[in-house]
Amino acid sequence: MAMKKKKIIIGMSGATGQQYGIKLLELARNLPDVETHLILSSWAKKNIELETEYKVSDVQDLADYYYEMNSLDAPISSGSYNCQGMIIVPCSIKTLSAIANSYNSSLLIRAADVTLKERRPLIMVVRETPLHLGHLHLMSTVAEYGATIFPPVPAFYNHPDSIDDLVTNTAGRLLDYLGIENNYVKRWGELRNVQ
Repeated sequence: MAMKKKKIIIGMSGATGQQYGIKLLELARNLPDVETHLILSSWAKKNIELETEYKVSDVQDLADYYYEMNSLDAPISSGSYNCQGMIIVPCSIKTLSAIANSYNSSLLIRAADVTLKERRPLIMVVRETPLHLGHLHLMSTVAEYGATIFPPVPAFYNHPDSIDDLVTNTAGRLLDYLGIENNYVKRWGELRNVQ
């Protein structure tokens, strides 16, 4: 009998930090029980070119399925589409605002709204600093709806040797949060003798 795959939706919006979304796709691709569904905003595409060595087509190819922002007829736009949850990484303030206000003007926002209404995990890797009160109110609003705000705050207890180590640890933690087992995270108790 074939293994049932855990389906995750990954939305990448126009904030800095496209490396986090790319790394998440790379890690998920190496997990045989995970199926990824990717949406890229127009500014995510632009920032991929500005911030990384990847072409947009390379990032699209990392996903099992790719959808354009205006594909509101995609399966992931319906609550009847069963999945493990959704991660928006990175999540811009514009995207945060649209989700907080149920402004379903694109597939990325619609998929997030559906994820919330179906009470599935929605993880938002908000990439902005510093934050003013309006940003904090938006985060509080989506948290009340059931979303998880997951800023990409690096961990240093694992003694990272590179930026890639930091990004990989965050991406692994995102998979953890959706209940997807992986060996990409150096875990606290495993790094030292705890008495």
